[in-house]
Amino acid sequence: MNWFVTILDFISKQILNVPAYLIGIVAAVGLIALRKPAGQVIGGGLKAAMGYLILGAGAGVVTAALAPFGELILKATGAHGVVPTNEVITAQASTQYGATSAYIIVLGFVVMLLLARFTPLKYVFLTGHHMVFMATLLAVVLSVGFGHEKGLLIVIVGSVLMGVIMVVMPSFAQPYMNRVTGDDKLAIGHFNTLGYIASGAIGSKIGRESRSTEDVKFPQGLKFLRDSMVSTTLLMAILYLFFAVWVAIKLPKDEAMKIFGSSATPPTDYGAYIMAAFAQALQFGIGVAIILYGVRIILGELVPAFQGIAEKVVPGARPALDIPIVFPFGPNASLIGFISSFVGGLVMLGLIALWFGPWWGMALILPGMVPHFFDGGGAGVFGNATGGRRGAIVGGFVNGLLITILPAVLLTVMGSLGLSNSTFGDADFAWFGSVVGGLAHLHALGGTIALLVLALVLFAAAWIWQVRVVDAGWLPATQHAEWLQEQKAATAAAAKEAAAKAAAKTQSENPEQT
Repeated sequence: MNWFVTILDFISKQILNVPAYLIGIVAAVGLIALRKPAGQVIGGGLKAAMGYLILGAGAGVVTAALAPFGELILKATGAHGVVPTNEVITAQASTQYGATSAYIIVLGFVVMLLLARFTPLKYVFLTGHHMVFMATLLAVVLSVGFGHEKGLLIVIVGSVLMGVIMVVMPSFAQPYMNRVTGDDKLAIGHFNTLGYIASGAIGSKIGRESRSTEDVKFPQGLKFLRDSMVSTTLLMAILYLFFAVWVAIKLPKDEAMKIFGSSATPPTDYGAYIMAAFAQALQFGIGVAIILYGVRIILGELVPAFQGIAEKVVPGARPALDIPIVFPFGPNASLIGFISSFVGGLVMLGLIALWFGPWWGMALILPGMVPHFFDGGGAGVFGNATGGRRGAIVGGFVNGLLITILPAVLLTVMGSLGLSNSTFGDADFAWFGSVVGGLAHLHALGGTIALLVLALVLFAAAWIWQVRVVDAGWLPATQHAEWLQEQKAATAAAAKEAAAKAAAKTQSENPEQT
């Protein structure tokens, strides 16, 4: 049996754990279904995989640039607590739960494909690293609840739960995703979907007459800020330098210099220290630019290829992709959402420290720069799509509240891992893991029945939502979209009238030219 576990472990960690391979395979399968020539199949698969690798490279640059920024904030504010980082908690859990999570991820993927093939929930979840995170989370909370000796039961129940959640959450988010993209070809496959739905719903309520973040009117001297790469880098430079100066004033020189000690030439004086902070801000802007380029390549290769899968393998299926896929639809919104989410995280951190912690024993969840950038940025895009600038700001803020309080709740059902210095950082991991972990504490029989009922309820609700809402063509924030169209029409009419008046004036002043 060990050889079978080894094979499953290889598939889960070396293939399904690498989103680029999964994306490339899907693109190739789609092109094969379309009966494209072998050369086009190979080229399309490779380009799709490379596009995802480019996206990952950009994410890596952003993550590396955010690491010292997060340390600057912690040093400046003096906060201590748990930092939610999916990769860290997964690595901590892998030694004890690796085999169980390998079974869950492979069988859960099969369950997802079956549900997508034979039900109206035609979504194929393609964010491989989030599948690994979810499988690990389920392995942990089910093992804690059922007991480690219930290995087979844990795998069966975990696989069903994982397959269900991978088609349910994209369905619930699809109307908001359609509003973001302007069509129904893509779905969101990222386990912070609760935050995106909340942001989109809030935006539709508060931003009916709020202009888009992408329509910001810059003064003539600030036109350069319309370039999202420039505006993003400039804002991060301001934030980086602000906290760098704060830390330099607050801490002894040697301790402040250690924050950038991982660079090739660690700073030895305050001048080099400030420039090291500025360089990290530039790296952040470069990472965002790389992400946007990778997204364009993925869309160019994956969407046409997916038509083949829709026609042959899973008719009518939508690819559910990672959250950076929406960033090009609102570059300014993603930056606003990131900042608003971070502020929301700080506010909830204060509430936990003053209230939830002392009363309910919750751990302090520190604002992690990576989840706030990706989750908050996505929430900003969804909020902007339904509520303009107000939606982006408030939606991002609410997302920050969610990804701070919910991980604190999750820690209470994670057993010994709840005592570690990290936890899962996205909203869906937190709420779903907390519910599953709580029901699993009913032990084997009662927990199994309760969890299968949970899966059935979620699946039935998503089925009804898909048929009556998504397939019926409902879109949120219709009034907001109509108002934006009216504003654009009015602006165009005013510009046309101004041009006509200018032409008439010119003609009256220079009649000989007519």
